Amino acid sequence: MDRETRVFAESHFRGPEGRLPSRVCPKLDRVDFIEKPDSFSYADFFKGYLVPNLPCVFSSAFTEDWGSRRLWVTPSGKPNLDYLLQNYGDVVVPVANCGVQEYNSNPKEHMPLRDYISYWKEYIQGNYSSSRGCLYLKDWHLCRDFSTEGVFTLPIYFSSDWLNEYWDALDVDDYRFVYMGPTGTWSPFHADIFRSFSWSVNICGRKKWLFFPPGQEDALRDRHGGLPYDVTSPSLLDSHLHPTRDGCSPPLEVTQEAGEMVFVPSGWHHQVHNLEDTISINHNWVNGCNLANMWHFLQQELRAVQQEVIEWRDAMPDWHHHCQVIMKSCSGINFEEFYHFLKIIAERRLLLLAKGMSPGQAEGGEDTGLGPQQAAFDIGRIAEVLESVVVHPDFQRVDTSTFSPRPEVLLRQLKEAVAATTTL
Repeated sequence: MDRETRVFAESHFRGPEGRLPSRVCPKLDRVDFIEKPDSFSYADFFKGYLVPNLPCVFSSAFTEDWGSRRLWVTPSGKPNLDYLLQNYGDVVVPVANCGVQEYNSNPKEHMPLRDYISYWKEYIQGNYSSSRGCLYLKDWHLCRDFSTEGVFTLPIYFSSDWLNEYWDALDVDDYRFVYMGPTGTWSPFHADIFRSFSWSVNICGRKKWLFFPPGQEDALRDRHGGLPYDVTSPSLLDSHLHPTRDGCSPPLEVTQEAGEMVFVPSGWHHQVHNLEDTISINHNWVNGCNLANMWHFLQQELRAVQQEVIEWRDAMPDWHHHCQVIMKSCSGINFEEFYHFLKIIAERRLLLLAKGMSPGQAEGGEDTGLGPQQAAFDIGRIAEVLESVVVHPDFQRVDTSTFSPRPEVLLRQLKEAVAATTTL
């Protein structure tokens, strides 16, 4: 990041459009297609798509050197199931049944990859039909199970990735996934976890994406307030069941070809269908541009939990603590862990800035070139969100006596760093 880009971003987030999660975006009739890597910089992406929170598609030229596009794909462009079987066959993977609705998702089971590949081959031979249903391998943590050297290279546009940086520091989890499945597999209508950004690359195959800008999903709610499972269902035409449906604009539709890379902005609901046998690599990620969205989402999640158990508020000892426990069980994170997330990223940025290193620089020395301006921007965004966190009544009920540093101390350190970097 250069200084001009940092000033642009800070100006945006100081303005009214940057202070609250955006519920309005420019009216779009198409999603931009980025064709040439040589003429599209990190600053171009940051200012044109990341800060304004708009989707885009990158051409296959951006991923042409990925090993997975050669090794995982047959000469005819189909998934190389035999290669995958030979190299990953024993790993246990999560598999969803696309033909069964479980709330607004699909039930999952776990099986060795070799069993899924056997199913997939039989499914193709059965003219894309099986008594076992339409099964979709989703959320396989390949990076946790194997080295991905030679498989893919993280694009610089997505390298400011706090979510995976945090989990890598703890060495317990990640939000890097492989999806693969036959023609007809799909992902129901949803927005990504924690209101994260995501990116998705088709290693082979084709996908159809249906995008809805933030706020549009509210018009799709049924009369009970629930979001749809499938936005292509004829039931959405029932005005009695979906009384506000006419207030929703048609979705932005994108057909993603092999090798192409889709950027999914924060809070954009979407539904995705595999038009062919398809393999994709996907990451969820959070950084300074959507951190406030994540914090807003977590506050909504806590309020929803509190509303569900409000009748026990007076009778249950430590009711507020139990709400945090339930929230973490349901959402994967609560206010305490959110503070630790902010703390780890903040301390790493303060250290990187002190050493003059890049936020994208690995211990081995590889540098994405994001630079000290990125570190300064990150610190400013964390400080602004942390200032909101520490005064939140429910965070003030969290026992922070063992936190090191205490939230107020960390906030003071960040504010001092912000003041020191104004002339950077």
